[in-house]
Amino acid sequence: MAPSSKPTIYVVDDDDAVLGSLRFLLETDGFAVRTFRNATALLNASGAHGADCYVIDYKMPDINGLELVGRLRQSDGETPVILITGYPDVNISARAAAAGVKDVILKPLLDENLVKRIRHAIQDRAGN
Repeated sequence: MAPSSKPTIYVVDDDDAVLGSLRFLLETDGFAVRTFRNATALLNASGAHGADCYVIDYKMPDINGLELVGRLRQSDGETPVILITGYPDVNISARAAAAGVKDVILKPLLDENLVKRIRHAIQDRAGN
């Protein structure tokens, strides 16, 4: 990423309202945003590995978020991932960490906290 360019965030969620809200939130905060309605759409997209950070929903109909992270890690082991979910369970954080996920954030708490975690994840990656 060039110093003057906007960080690019790829958001994957099967809920159009969430996609729209996250696009607005992140673009307002200075990010470039690409949205995908499901994991398959991201995996089939040209330039699917051009993100500075992924924000991925856990529960989706085609491939769940952790499975998607596993597929992304096969070709892109460095880009940070933040998992979002409205269906937490007691093991989600441990399973997410084992898959290489940076953070897990519960819906509907996707506000400035998400922005801070994205910025932190991108800075951590740049410092490594």
